[in-house]
Amino acid sequence: MADLIDKAKNFVSEKVMNMEKPEANITDVDLKKVSMDSISYHANVAVKNPYSVPVPIMQISYTLKCSGREIVSGTIPDPGNIKANDTTMLDVPVKVPHSVLVSLAKDIGADWDIDYTLDLGLTIDLPVIGNFTIPLSHSGEIKLPSLSDLWKGGKEEEKEETKEI
Repeated sequence: MADLIDKAKNFVSEKVMNMEKPEANITDVDLKKVSMDSISYHANVAVKNPYSVPVPIMQISYTLKCSGREIVSGTIPDPGNIKANDTTMLDVPVKVPHSVLVSLAKDIGADWDIDYTLDLGLTIDLPVIGNFTIPLSHSGEIKLPSLSDLWKGGKEEEKEETKEI
Protein backbone atom coordinates (compact mmCIF):
# COMPACT_ATOMS: atom_id res chain seq x y z
CA MET A 1 0.00 0.00 0.00
CA ALA A 2 2.83 2.40 0.89
CA ASP A 3 4.39 1.74 -2.53
CA LEU A 4 1.13 2.75 -4.25
CA ILE A 5 0.93 5.97 -2.22
CA ASP A 6 4.56 6.83 -3.10
CA LYS A 7 3.83 6.26 -6.80
CA ALA A 8 0.77 8.50 -6.59
CA LYS A 9 2.78 11.26 -4.85
CA ASN A 10 5.52 11.04 -7.47
CA PHE A 11 2.96 11.15 -10.30
CA VAL A 12 1.21 14.23 -8.88
CA SER A 13 4.46 16.07 -8.08
CA GLU A 14 5.80 15.34 -11.60
CA LYS A 15 2.60 16.68 -13.19
CA VAL A 16 2.69 19.83 -11.03
CA MET A 17 6.38 20.43 -11.80
CA ASN A 18 5.74 20.13 -15.55
CA MET A 19 2.60 22.26 -15.42
CA GLU A 20 2.82 25.45 -17.48
CA LYS A 21 3.25 28.50 -15.27
CA PRO A 22 2.75 32.21 -15.92
CA GLU A 23 5.73 34.04 -17.40
CA ALA A 24 6.75 37.67 -16.99
CA ASN A 25 9.35 40.13 -18.24
CA ILE A 26 10.21 43.77 -17.68
CA THR A 27 9.66 45.54 -20.99
CA ASP A 28 10.71 49.07 -20.06
CA VAL A 29 11.68 51.43 -17.21
CA ASP A 30 10.83 55.12 -17.73
CA LEU A 31 10.84 58.40 -15.88
CA LYS A 32 7.23 59.13 -15.01
CA LYS A 33 7.11 62.11 -12.65
CA VAL A 34 9.44 64.69 -11.16
CA SER A 35 8.40 66.39 -7.94
CA MET A 36 10.21 68.63 -5.47
CA ASP A 37 11.03 65.70 -3.15
CA SER A 38 11.44 62.69 -5.46
CA ILE A 39 11.57 61.20 -8.93
CA SER A 40 9.13 58.43 -9.90
CA TYR A 41 10.17 55.75 -12.33
CA HIS A 42 7.76 53.17 -13.65
CA ALA A 43 8.61 49.65 -14.77
CA ASN A 44 6.33 48.10 -17.38
CA VAL A 45 5.92 44.37 -16.76
CA ALA A 46 4.23 41.99 -19.21
CA VAL A 47 2.73 38.91 -17.51
CA LYS A 48 1.43 36.03 -19.65
CA ASN A 49 -1.23 33.79 -18.08
CA PRO A 50 -1.59 30.34 -19.76
CA TYR A 51 -4.67 29.42 -17.68
CA SER A 52 -8.33 29.82 -18.60
CA VAL A 53 -9.02 31.60 -15.29
CA PRO A 54 -7.64 34.88 -13.91
CA VAL A 55 -4.75 34.45 -11.47
CA PRO A 56 -4.51 36.78 -8.45
CA ILE A 57 -1.29 38.69 -7.86
CA MET A 58 -0.53 38.58 -4.14
CA GLN A 59 2.21 41.24 -4.16
CA ILE A 60 5.01 42.81 -6.16
CA SER A 61 8.29 43.40 -4.35
CA TYR A 62 11.02 45.57 -5.85
CA THR A 63 14.60 46.60 -5.20
CA LEU A 64 16.43 49.29 -7.19
CA LYS A 65 20.22 49.06 -7.01
CA CYS A 66 22.70 51.65 -8.27
CA SER A 67 26.47 51.47 -8.06
CA GLY A 68 26.14 48.06 -6.43
CA ARG A 69 24.03 49.24 -3.50
CA GLU A 70 20.33 49.24 -2.74
CA ILE A 71 18.82 52.72 -3.02
CA VAL A 72 15.13 51.95 -2.68
CA SER A 73 12.93 48.91 -2.06
CA GLY A 74 9.32 48.20 -1.28
CA THR A 75 6.24 46.09 -1.91
CA ILE A 76 2.94 46.66 -3.62
CA PRO A 77 0.29 44.49 -1.93
CA ASP A 78 -2.61 43.00 -3.92
CA PRO A 79 -2.14 44.82 -7.27
CA GLY A 80 -4.97 42.87 -8.98
CA ASN A 81 -5.29 39.87 -11.29
CA ILE A 82 -3.63 38.53 -14.41
CA LYS A 83 -6.22 38.14 -17.19
CA ALA A 84 -7.12 34.60 -18.28
CA ASN A 85 -5.38 33.33 -21.47
CA ASP A 86 -3.86 36.75 -22.08
CA THR A 87 -0.93 39.04 -21.37
CA THR A 88 -1.50 41.65 -18.68
CA MET A 89 0.61 44.81 -18.54
CA LEU A 90 1.51 45.96 -15.03
CA ASP A 91 2.83 49.40 -14.14
CA VAL A 92 5.19 49.20 -11.15
CA PRO A 93 6.02 52.62 -9.64
CA VAL A 94 9.41 53.13 -7.99
CA LYS A 95 9.82 56.43 -6.10
CA VAL A 96 13.40 57.63 -5.54
CA PRO A 97 13.98 60.52 -3.09
CA HIS A 98 16.30 63.29 -4.31
CA SER A 99 18.50 62.82 -1.23
CA VAL A 100 19.43 59.34 -2.49
CA LEU A 101 20.34 60.72 -5.91
CA VAL A 102 22.73 63.22 -4.31
CA SER A 103 24.60 60.33 -2.66
CA LEU A 104 25.13 58.80 -6.12
CA ALA A 105 26.98 61.84 -7.47
CA LYS A 106 30.07 59.77 -8.37
CA ASP A 107 28.03 57.47 -10.66
CA ILE A 108 26.09 60.34 -12.20
CA GLY A 109 29.28 62.07 -13.33
CA ALA A 110 29.37 63.90 -16.64
CA ASP A 111 26.73 61.86 -18.52
CA TRP A 112 23.88 62.72 -16.09
CA ASP A 113 22.57 59.17 -15.82
CA ILE A 114 22.58 56.32 -13.32
CA ASP A 115 23.40 52.69 -14.13
CA TYR A 116 20.83 50.56 -12.33
CA THR A 117 19.53 47.07 -11.71
CA LEU A 118 15.84 46.64 -10.90
CA ASP A 119 14.91 43.35 -9.23
CA LEU A 120 11.21 42.47 -9.06
CA GLY A 121 9.45 39.56 -7.39
CA LEU A 122 5.96 38.93 -8.74
CA THR A 123 4.15 36.68 -6.22
CA ILE A 124 1.04 35.01 -7.64
CA ASP A 125 -1.41 32.47 -6.21
CA LEU A 126 -1.48 29.42 -8.50
CA PRO A 127 -4.21 26.80 -8.18
CA VAL A 128 -2.96 23.59 -6.52
CA ILE A 129 0.62 24.91 -6.16
CA GLY A 130 -0.07 27.94 -3.94
CA ASN A 131 2.05 31.10 -3.84
CA PHE A 132 4.67 31.20 -6.58
CA THR A 133 7.19 34.03 -7.09
CA ILE A 134 8.47 34.94 -10.54
CA PRO A 135 11.88 36.61 -10.13
CA LEU A 136 12.67 39.37 -12.66
CA SER A 137 15.71 41.56 -13.18
CA HIS A 138 16.40 44.44 -15.58
CA SER A 139 19.55 46.54 -15.94
CA GLY A 140 20.07 49.79 -17.80
CA GLU A 141 20.63 53.51 -17.49
CA ILE A 142 18.22 56.03 -16.02
CA LYS A 143 18.53 59.52 -17.44
CA LEU A 144 18.13 62.14 -14.74
CA PRO A 145 15.96 65.19 -15.29
CA SER A 146 17.69 68.51 -15.84
CA LEU A 147 17.25 71.39 -13.40
CA SER A 148 14.65 72.93 -15.72
CA ASP A 149 12.64 69.67 -15.48
CA LEU A 150 12.69 69.95 -11.68
CA TRP A 151 11.40 73.54 -11.75
CA LYS A 152 8.60 72.61 -14.17
CA GLY A 153 7.59 69.82 -11.76
CA GLY A 154 3.85 70.14 -11.17
CA LYS A 155 3.22 72.74 -13.92
CA GLU A 156 3.25 70.17 -16.71
CA GLU A 157 1.04 67.87 -14.63
CA GLU A 158 -1.50 70.67 -14.17
CA LYS A 159 -1.56 71.23 -17.95
CA GLU A 160 -2.04 67.50 -18.58
CA GLU A 161 -4.88 67.32 -16.02
CA THR A 162 -6.56 70.32 -17.66
CA LYS A 163 -6.37 68.61 -21.08
CA GLU A 164 -7.97 65.43 -19.71
CA ILE A 165 -10.98 67.31 -18.31
